[in-house]
Amino acid sequence: MSLLSDLLKELQQIKELSEKAIEAAENSQMLEELRVRFFGKKGTISQGILKKLGALSPDERPLLGEKANEVKTLLQEAMDRKNRRFLEEEESVFEESIRIDPTLPGARRMAGFEHLITKTQREMEDIFLSLGYEIAEGPEIENVYYNFETLNTPDWHPARDDQDSFYIVPDQWLLRTQTSPVQVRTMEKKTPPIAIISPGKVYRSDYDATHLPMFHQCEGLLVDTDVSVSHLKGTLEYFIEKIFGERKKIRLRPSFFPFTEPSFEVDVLWENKYGETRWLEVLGCGMVDPNVFRSVGYDSEKWTGFAFGMGIERIAMLKYRLTDIRDFIRGYAHFIRQDL
Repeated sequence: MSLLSDLLKELQQIKELSEKAIEAAENSQMLEELRVRFFGKKGTISQGILKKLGALSPDERPLLGEKANEVKTLLQEAMDRKNRRFLEEEESVFEESIRIDPTLPGARRMAGFEHLITKTQREMEDIFLSLGYEIAEGPEIENVYYNFETLNTPDWHPARDDQDSFYIVPDQWLLRTQTSPVQVRTMEKKTPPIAIISPGKVYRSDYDATHLPMFHQCEGLLVDTDVSVSHLKGTLEYFIEKIFGERKKIRLRPSFFPFTEPSFEVDVLWENKYGETRWLEVLGCGMVDPNVFRSVGYDSEKWTGFAFGMGIERIAMLKYRLTDIRDFIRGYAHFIRQDL
């Protein structure tokens, strides 16, 4: 048997073994290893077949070269088909991983929680809105005239010393220390009867377990004819019952505020979890001082009224039995979740 016949037979064996190896390949990496083994410079065809071309006669060499190229082409096509199959399988797996089934329920998201201050403020607003009050707003940067002077607190008045304020322009502009200026601005624009509440942020230079430098107040004002302390007490009793969800005893204890006369501190008889009761201060109130009416051009002989003010944080602390006002701004997770 001639050398050419032996080489052609060997080439056919390489083709059959290679086709089986290609079909058995499990991934693209194995195909690449087969390509190097078959077609590389040191591969089976190059080293085992084509390197022996020099031993053939000039007439035999083209025949072997042509047959070797034919085998290489067939094997390359087989590898390409196998590689395309791998790519299709990979694409199918990828598409399945990103496939969206529109019939499945959407991703569940954790619901947020309304902050306790906001929640309490809205409850307070709803109570007074049900009584016919309106909500009034005003600027947080206030001038001294509205923040103090129209409220019967001139610059010489000692009550100013109780409110360590944040001044923007000394003795002219400051962050409001109370929402009472909203009442004055409302009275300047409207004629009685008036029934408003003015919730919002106020600022004082305090910071401890019961005070914040920025906190929330809700003040109320009612102006009409023949308004008395009994109207004031009845309004507050209704509010206390609604905000705390039960009827509680209240008492009006004499106090002093520059813009009301007479003035009262309002205490609520509170029962703790041990059944013990004690009086807790909740808010301040009083009958509007005639000087305040005169500052806005109201006839103090014709009109009477009452005003009240309370810290929203204070109400929330009592309602949810909190002990440190600073919890409202610390951002603790259990507090945000209202896991109280």
